[in-house]
Amino acid sequence: MTALLTGDTVAQWRVWSTTARVVVTDPAALADARALVEAELAAVDAACSRFRPDAELALAEGAGEVEVSELLAELVGVALAAARHTDGDVDPTLGDALAELGYDRDLPLVPLDGPAIPLRVRPAPGWQRIKLAGRRLTVPPGVHLDLGATAKAQTADRCARLTAGALGVGVLVELGGDLATAGPAGDWRVLVVDQPGDPACVVAVPSGAAMATSSTNSRSWRRGERLLHHVLDPRTCQSAPRVWRSVTVVADRCVDANTLTTAALVRGEAAPEWLAAHRVPARLVAADGRVHVLGGWPEELTREASRPVAARQPGGAA
Repeated sequence: MTALLTGDTVAQWRVWSTTARVVVTDPAALADARALVEAELAAVDAACSRFRPDAELALAEGAGEVEVSELLAELVGVALAAARHTDGDVDPTLGDALAELGYDRDLPLVPLDGPAIPLRVRPAPGWQRIKLAGRRLTVPPGVHLDLGATAKAQTADRCARLTAGALGVGVLVELGGDLATAGPAGDWRVLVVDQPGDPACVVAVPSGAAMATSSTNSRSWRRGERLLHHVLDPRTCQSAPRVWRSVTVVADRCVDANTLTTAALVRGEAAPEWLAAHRVPARLVAADGRVHVLGGWPEELTREASRPVAARQPGGAA
């Protein structure tokens, strides 16, 4: 979700194979807000990037029980909580599976077309094998974590809270499909759309709320005849079937919203009933383009109003 408006209240830049966007209610705070967010993004990248051999997580994997930073412990803890909450649908032990499918480097460097690869259907190593007690982390030998399903959303939450608390302004932070808001502001108008030509709508999100969109069309590539994407089913270590083009959820925290959207893509046809049981506002776009809304999805607005608008950037969904 990237802001449609530009000017003295909006900053955007490329990061993590997507776009970061910061919108503030006071133009005088924009430079400081961007600096705070950039510093937070750099810290998270150093803690857990799957593509950095010097990342703290990479050094901890297979090293036995090690004490890690508070930040990495938080990010791993959030990933394990998401796995527990979704009965394993959102599993952080998919690092090797993603690499085997071709997603082994920053997305712009992943060849969009490549030779066929063997089909290896197997379960993920399993999140239960990861042990975290306070800051003591144990990752078994041979297991590599991918925290992408939760770390980006958790970072959006952290950045919004940090910026609002430090600068006393209303702020919206969006990181490629993961959007968090905080501070004194009215409703934020958000354009919800995944890819160009997909069904779109504009809704109001109150300050303090969050939204996440997960997609089976964004972050995709081809190997042989197989079109792959980054949301894997932990039961098979393969891309989840494309029952839904995208799923969007509104929640109090972005990490909760993203956990639900990711699990919904994995659950496929069972997703609407599962999301309904969680009583969250949700919007699902089916493979044929039909839109399903549930849980009190916000009323659609017109796009001409003058308030800042944030919009899903095509290709940036979590």
